[in-house]
Amino acid sequence: MGAQFSQFFPPRPSFTEADFESQSGNVFIVTGGSSGIGYELVKKLYQKGGNVYIAGRSEDKARAAIREIESAVSTGGKLNFLFLELDDLSSIKASVEEFKKKEKKLNVLWHNAGVSQPPLGSVSKQGYELQLATNCLGPFLLTKLLLPLLERVVWTSSQIVELSAPKGGLVMSELSTPPRDRTRNYINSKTGNLLLAAELARRFGQSHGIISVAVNPGAANTDLFRHTPWMPYVAWPLLYTAEKASNSQFYAGLSSDITAENNGCYIIPWGRISQSMRKDLVDATKQIGDGGTGRAEGFWEFCEEHTKAYV
Repeated sequence: MGAQFSQFFPPRPSFTEADFESQSGNVFIVTGGSSGIGYELVKKLYQKGGNVYIAGRSEDKARAAIREIESAVSTGGKLNFLFLELDDLSSIKASVEEFKKKEKKLNVLWHNAGVSQPPLGSVSKQGYELQLATNCLGPFLLTKLLLPLLERVVWTSSQIVELSAPKGGLVMSELSTPPRDRTRNYINSKTGNLLLAAELARRFGQSHGIISVAVNPGAANTDLFRHTPWMPYVAWPLLYTAEKASNSQFYAGLSSDITAENNGCYIIPWGRISQSMRKDLVDATKQIGDGGTGRAEGFWEFCEEHTKAYV
């Protein structure tokens, strides 16, 4: 329980924007970068000279964020808007092609965007449970299409996985037949992010030199609670600012502590490599031949099957 307590009440961040060098010449995509944790991340990357793409469905919100950041930061890199609808698999390839017209590399892709507990029965354009689609299937397809350009990928998970996921991480039958429980479906999607991070590292870490990690950025009062407006009032003693939570994302995406040796690791607030994840979740990230349960491999194959028509 001590490990969970330290995530609820983390020590001061040891890695902030003051700890990394100029990002001039580096290219980043931050999904959901027009608000919340993503906004703070974009702001600091821009301040360090990065070429940053805010990826999302609303150009108006992204342009407003860009104006705010440019007016608040005297000198910086470059800010761009990239149209992206994660809940519409048929649109993602066009977004990637648009990005490839402008850039030949991608230093870090932050899967920061997400949806939490929308109204029961909410589905994506292709009819998938909305949280599974937006938090897992869309990011999976986006990552696959960007693989030739990628250096590092950060998948946003949550402490709720360690606290509430069923033993083994995922009940695979719930992916095809989602339970009538929006919280359980959210937990499944965040568990999926954890598993995809580990499986991407296993499949492409050595062969392609890609670093892939999952992160619990920490509890922050952001638009993620728009479908549960009561939550900030209940959880306010445990909620922090989006700016503070962005330190976890910084560390996951930029820290030199993360190498080929610990590829696939799990980052906890405000930028630490977890050493005490639940054993059944660790086992879920490993193949059966390596003493694990193969759950990450199975979830990857599920995502591959359900996105192959859009590659």
